[in-house]
Amino acid sequence: MSDILDLGVKDIRDGVAKGDFTAREVADAFNTAVAAASELNAFIVTTPDHATAAADAVDARREKGEDLGKMGGVPIGMKDLFATKGVQTTAASHILEGFTPQYESTVSQNLWDAGAGMLGKLNLDQFAMGSSNETSYFGNVSSPWKKDGTNAAMSPGGSSGGSSSAVSARIAPAATGTDTGGSIRQPAAFTGICGIKPTYGRCSRWGVVAFASSLDQAGPMARSVEDCAIMLEAMAGFDPKDSTSLQMDVPAWEASLDADLKGKKIGIPREYRMDGTDEEILKSWEQGKEWLRDAGAEIVDISLPHTKYALPAYYIVAPAEASSNLARYDGVRYGLRDLPDGAGLQDMYAATRAAGFGDEVKRRILIGTYVLSAGFYDAYYTQAQKIRTLISQDFSAAFGECDAILAPTTPTASFPLGENQDDPLAMYLNDVFAVPASLAGLPAMSVPAMLNADGLPLGLQIVGKPFDEQGVLNAGLAIQQRAGFDAKPEKWW
Repeated sequence: MSDILDLGVKDIRDGVAKGDFTAREVADAFNTAVAAASELNAFIVTTPDHATAAADAVDARREKGEDLGKMGGVPIGMKDLFATKGVQTTAASHILEGFTPQYESTVSQNLWDAGAGMLGKLNLDQFAMGSSNETSYFGNVSSPWKKDGTNAAMSPGGSSGGSSSAVSARIAPAATGTDTGGSIRQPAAFTGICGIKPTYGRCSRWGVVAFASSLDQAGPMARSVEDCAIMLEAMAGFDPKDSTSLQMDVPAWEASLDADLKGKKIGIPREYRMDGTDEEILKSWEQGKEWLRDAGAEIVDISLPHTKYALPAYYIVAPAEASSNLARYDGVRYGLRDLPDGAGLQDMYAATRAAGFGDEVKRRILIGTYVLSAGFYDAYYTQAQKIRTLISQDFSAAFGECDAILAPTTPTASFPLGENQDDPLAMYLNDVFAVPASLAGLPAMSVPAMLNADGLPLGLQIVGKPFDEQGVLNAGLAIQQRAGFDAKPEKWW
């Protein structure tokens, strides 16, 4: 069954529909692969029964000649930030260990309704706070990739590191991710897969554990642009339970895919040539321009003048919202409760949070609480919100001159686990190219471009106009077709 593991969403869906194989055969193959890949630590919980039950339901519908759905017969990994009814949901934090929701997130329900099944809950940085998947209470996730000539465990990126590792290792054909400041795109780039963050509001946030509510957005991670388009169609849609949900029809992204970019202008932001960016990243960016020219696009220089303020503004806005969102974890209603002998309520709050939150989560709560405090609110949080507005205006002005923007996804390739652990600022710089699109709520995608001299994947990022996921996917498809990226990690797990 190893050949089934090489198939993506489209090939599995179409193969099941045609009767080339059954959905049950697919589910069994991936369940076996997941069980054999424990060294990657990509999954916190596995749910083989869920995958096989969904597969059997799809096979039964096929026998009756019924519609199988957009994702019929495709087993996927679910980032452990999405509430799944009857299945533990932890956000990779000790404070939620053992929490079993009695409801289903809107995004996951949409996927089950479309015929997908769940292989398990994927590991991540705790509360989605991290860029290397080293902050999880349940241990680090390893990338399936290795640097040539070394055996060091490499970072799969973060926070959706379990998702990127599982998809790249062929133990899941696709996975859900969430992107607050790059947490779909950066891990996709590190592991040689595709990932798209849609326009803010495209996918419901209801039932997704909150990090920063004005930034969080769910999206798909898969091995091709086509697979991302299919999965995003299944995930997206208006949800009255989410006040930030876009009341818009979901476009037919898959059917409208077109790699012909004639008449399109692709902007190259001059401010993205930053000090410290790896030379091979810059070469891949130049190559990306050539590929898009070959697809018929005109390459134009643009300016995003407030780019240098994006990262500091993000690391004020996101922790501020996190400190507010995470106040609900108090040991009273659900999750961990640490109650020292003779402790009062305040002592119980303090002990529970001290034991339940990891260091990175505590760091961001402290930053967020500080910038929201009475003496500093105007000096930090208000200023950061003004910067965010200026960054959005920069993009609006740039899109007067171009249809989409091409940039690197990350400033470097993947790095060994532990390398940046003692330097939070170095870790935060991983998101320098991803954060601006998040602050502006724009659709953005990472597509694999090539391998560097160390044999590690490099990704290119396309940023689009609001609601123009189609333009982003089309430019991504043009790059994918010309890059011909078919490298996969050598199996060691």
